[in-house]
Amino acid sequence: MSKFKESAASKGAPALNTASLPDIVFMLLFFFMVVTKLRDTELKVNVRTPEASQLTKLENKSLVNFIYVGRPTVKYMQVYGTKPRIQLGDKFANMEDIPLFLEKHKLQIPEKQQTQITSSLRIDGDVTMGIVGDIKTALRKANQLKINYSAKPLQKK
Repeated sequence: MSKFKESAASKGAPALNTASLPDIVFMLLFFFMVVTKLRDTELKVNVRTPEASQLTKLENKSLVNFIYVGRPTVKYMQVYGTKPRIQLGDKFANMEDIPLFLEKHKLQIPEKQQTQITSSLRIDGDVTMGIVGDIKTALRKANQLKINYSAKPLQKK
């Protein structure tokens, strides 16, 4: 008698080939490593933001430029002293550097979104309002009118 082959339909679905699974996992890992943007700013000033009760979260962080104000960290106290300093990006700066910092950030943003740029002030709670007023004046002169003050949620006692 002759032997008949079984049809492919009666065998069921073939087993899943797992030989390429490590390659797929590696590609996913590599993809997320490339896509994820890590913090590129090293804080050189101590910033303990004040607490607030009514907070809103910023929507698009790529449209935000951060201005940090506080006393230099221990690492930089020898060079910059203990008075509050301004940090723009990853550098210490003066009031005169603010317009150039804003312009550099504006060049990285598409032209349609440039009107939505917000300046976020992360200011230490112990800093006097004189410095804050000077920064606001410099922002106003540079035509940066959208200002945000960073704060942390109010802790209930």
